[in-house]
Amino acid sequence: MLQEGAHGKWTVSSSDESTEEVSEDEKPSTSSLSHSAQGSTSVPQYPCSEARKAAHKRKASPLKFSDKGFPTEKHPPEKQRPGQEGSGWCLSSSEEEPEDQEKQLHKVTVKEEKNDAPKEHPPDFHQNNKLAGNQKSEEWCGAPSEAQDTWDLLNGGNPFRFFLTKVRGIEQSYNSGALHIKDILSPLFGTLLSSAQFNYCIDVEWLVRQYPQEFRKKPLLIVHGEKRESKAELIAQARPYENISFCQAKLDIAFGTHHTKMMLLLYEEGLRVVIHTSNLISEDWHQKTQGVFTNDIDCAISQSEAEFPFFEFSRMDYLCMKTWTLVMFYQINATGSAGESETNFKSDLISYLAAYNSPTLKEWIDNIQEHDLSETRVYLLGSTPGRYQGIDKEKWGHLRLRKLLREGASSVAARESWPVVGQFSSIGSMGADESKWLCSEFQDSLVAAGTSGTSLLRCAVPIHLVYPTVDNVRQSLEGYPAGGSLPYSVQTAQKQLWLHSYFHKWSAEVSGRSHAMPHIKTYMRPSPDFQKIAWFLVTSANLSKAAWGALEKNGTQLMIRSYELGVLFLPSAFGLDKGYFHVQGKLHSESKDPVTSFPVPYDLPPEQYGSKDRPWIWNIPYTNAPDTHGNMWVPS
Repeated sequence: MLQEGAHGKWTVSSSDESTEEVSEDEKPSTSSLSHSAQGSTSVPQYPCSEARKAAHKRKASPLKFSDKGFPTEKHPPEKQRPGQEGSGWCLSSSEEEPEDQEKQLHKVTVKEEKNDAPKEHPPDFHQNNKLAGNQKSEEWCGAPSEAQDTWDLLNGGNPFRFFLTKVRGIEQSYNSGALHIKDILSPLFGTLLSSAQFNYCIDVEWLVRQYPQEFRKKPLLIVHGEKRESKAELIAQARPYENISFCQAKLDIAFGTHHTKMMLLLYEEGLRVVIHTSNLISEDWHQKTQGVFTNDIDCAISQSEAEFPFFEFSRMDYLCMKTWTLVMFYQINATGSAGESETNFKSDLISYLAAYNSPTLKEWIDNIQEHDLSETRVYLLGSTPGRYQGIDKEKWGHLRLRKLLREGASSVAARESWPVVGQFSSIGSMGADESKWLCSEFQDSLVAAGTSGTSLLRCAVPIHLVYPTVDNVRQSLEGYPAGGSLPYSVQTAQKQLWLHSYFHKWSAEVSGRSHAMPHIKTYMRPSPDFQKIAWFLVTSANLSKAAWGALEKNGTQLMIRSYELGVLFLPSAFGLDKGYFHVQGKLHSESKDPVTSFPVPYDLPPEQYGSKDRPWIWNIPYTNAPDTHGNMWVPS
């Protein structure tokens, strides 16, 4: 049946309905690939979203733009080995509505598509993209900097411990303060004993190669949400590695996913917690904008110190012997929890792990309990599947954010003039209009501030939603295939055209990443002039009810489908009594006062969509203008 709307014409072979809550980036994998499919270079090696499959297909078999005004030379994709970086396109998904996921998967066949993009040649990033010789993309982790640079970066003057990942193809100065996964796993920080990787999409062979050679046989626990065939495929990937074990996250509510992205790294010298936004596949650490929070290595609490939990010591000094000597501190609070921070990060992390209800994670809960996390200044904000009532409602999701903001955010932001900014890579269905969720319960949580309990008029606070346009994707480093990790479907988009009036373009000149499409997810409360922010959140949670939760039973119950995890930065936790951070300028420039200037990774204020701008929709074609590789986008 021919369909036509604001995004062009297309034909759907079955239902055009999409799921209500789950965005494409959070939709669970359903099956593994057949052996014949695995042998094909145009098909990913393991389960992933339809958008990712389309992107992989177009990378393997690009369709050249045929207009005479454009070059016709074909730029082949880099040579890749089966089962590794190129075939590792696997991302959680999230735009289908749960009640319709049980229906037959629809296939979209395009008859015509109207693209208003101007017929101009896009930026040419080929010179910056080329690797010397036969160097593979997975091996690229930035400039050939010395090991000491990584050491200085992670142990230097970054009070927030918030980093971006390195991006190949941008000016090198913008990578000077960024991390690759190999930097995070570097042996510089100690002798690794074991590690746990929490994630959605995992290329096991690629992941193992990111560890230093001397650590590749250390115990590695992979926490995932795969089921049935997908689970079998994941386990099969790990068969050659005797040191790898698995923990399957329980997903008792339909269409939920394990979307959390976290590393727990246990060293002889201590413990490191890393919370980030990247899948464990090559593409997510290559030419995308991603975020990473990592704490300092937290030293173990000595046995003698742990034996005095009921003494009300305020702070005690002790020497922590690593490869160097540091003077560290730990706290014993009134409840007897050694090594706790003022943000309760340690107990909240333990509570999050306990929510998995898995004996496999008991060892890691014990590891955390035995270490000093007292210097961690961020608040942990997670989502776990379930239906929560009473005080349990405030443990997870957007009600957890609401509670933290009411208790810790300054009332300076409790004004209608301070807007809210949300930035994400996938979108669920928001309902028939803004009152169904976005400008009701979700906004109520985002605008909470102080303890006054002041209730603002719904949608009186401006909401700026940052999501890439078609031209953002077309002119990106990856070209149109970058849209495989921005899986907003036409079926969902057509049902909520009202939402697009809130959309703003992706622009990140401040971090040199305007052409590195975002997979990072961030939320914040800036001042009217966008020179200050009352708080900042980096998280795995996209704009969906499955990730953040939705109220049920007249607001007495919060239902969450998926696992998510992020960290919240509040000025009060960094000793700032004015109630806000200043917004830092260019991220690679020196800040006059790094403690008060927060490194927001994209441009403020965000620029609203123009009359000809359209949000990136993955499952319709774009054939009127070439991308940076001279190709068109035809997903089917």
